[in-house]
Amino acid sequence: MSTTRTESPVRPPARPYSRWASLIVLCAGALMTILDGSIVTVAMPAIQNDLGFSRAGLAWVVNAYLIPFGGLLLLVGRLGDLLGRKRMFTAGLAVFTAASVLCGTANSQALLIAARAVQGAGGAMASAVVLGMLVALFPEPREQARAIAVFSAVGSVGATLGTFLGGALTQLLSWHWIFLINLPIGVVAWLAALRILVPERGTGLRDGADYPGAALVTGALMLTVYVIVGSGGRGTPATLLLTALALTLFAAFALRQAHTARPLLRPRLFRSRLLTGANCVQILMIATMYGFQFIGALYLQRVLGYDELTTGFAFLPAPVAIGVLMMSLSARAIGRFGPHRVLLAGLVLITGGMALLSRAPAHGSYVTDVLLPMLLLAAGFAAAMPPLTGLAMSGAREEDAGLASGLFNTTQVVGGSLGLAVLSTLAASRTDGLLARGAELVPATADGYRLAFRVATVVALAALVLAATALRSRKS
Repeated sequence: MSTTRTESPVRPPARPYSRWASLIVLCAGALMTILDGSIVTVAMPAIQNDLGFSRAGLAWVVNAYLIPFGGLLLLVGRLGDLLGRKRMFTAGLAVFTAASVLCGTANSQALLIAARAVQGAGGAMASAVVLGMLVALFPEPREQARAIAVFSAVGSVGATLGTFLGGALTQLLSWHWIFLINLPIGVVAWLAALRILVPERGTGLRDGADYPGAALVTGALMLTVYVIVGSGGRGTPATLLLTALALTLFAAFALRQAHTARPLLRPRLFRSRLLTGANCVQILMIATMYGFQFIGALYLQRVLGYDELTTGFAFLPAPVAIGVLMMSLSARAIGRFGPHRVLLAGLVLITGGMALLSRAPAHGSYVTDVLLPMLLLAAGFAAAMPPLTGLAMSGAREEDAGLASGLFNTTQVVGGSLGLAVLSTLAASRTDGLLARGAELVPATADGYRLAFRVATVVALAALVLAATALRSRKS
């Protein structure tokens, strides 16, 4: 193999300010896709009324985005290593922005769902390679910790602020603008990416152009996300059949990767204890946090009687705390105590916050029953996410950084979708059972949410135990 094919896929710029400018561009691009996950939620009733969606059909406004997004992350992450991560990132921004315009101008259900699917594909292309580019731009541990903290803070704050933007744009203008707002942002981010991000050479398609393997893993991941996000609309036999099919595709992909000469996904990647362990911990941690974000909002509205705007204001302390702690303390704490200890401290706080939420009564108080647990969860997430990201990426070789980035984003989608599906199903089942036995609506609803929070506490505790064992370094 020639020397030109073994050089680093991303070469850091010579000037420090160029690297931080690159970080801003990467954050801006990722922020669009992160906002899209929450900004649509508030506008769903308006979309339903305007386009005439049924209750079941309305779910596909979200699912049509999640399935290609979650299913393609691993593939496009690997393609970023082969073709060049800057090329994949800028192409993703272009696809996502163009699809956003189609979503914003959609006047039919079919057009909106199709455009959302294309938007999901563009979001995957832009998101999958970001962490790989980031760790290559900042190889020095302290600077890398700062960069990851900034990136994580932008993502965490953006996910929550999307609720405000969605409500404001829908109420003041129309639901179309939750998508059209991406046009100016996307164009500016795309132009800045072309100018600021450093050109790099991928390793070439001949180093990993396993097209049958790509089809198998993409189909398996898309089917997995489809099973998770759509499980509520199907019976148990159909869900079991689709799950078995997804597992069969994963098994066929693993078998092919073990025997093909040029695998798309090198098996050695999963021999890294740090990378594999960090992704498993993330699935559990994100499942817990999604339970708080969505079920916590339902508790405020359906139990405490808050309206949508008041609920949004009630959640404001979370992104503020996450942003402040990540930007000001995370990198310094990692530098002083090490990523493993900071991660464990964060997971302890998350477990404690969920345990407090599991006591939320039917006639609760926002300050004592919601705000205090929320601040513990926010502090825990701010502490845990940057070191977890750094540990996952440190377990991959530089030529696999795009693939590792795509894998980390994939487990985030799977963890969030799985947590939301399981916890919301448990809460609904408990509430329905109590109502069938004659319980009043509000106490039954609160009891269902408490069950979900108790299960989420166990999941958070499992993440803590796994992190304490699987991610322990020789120095800790």
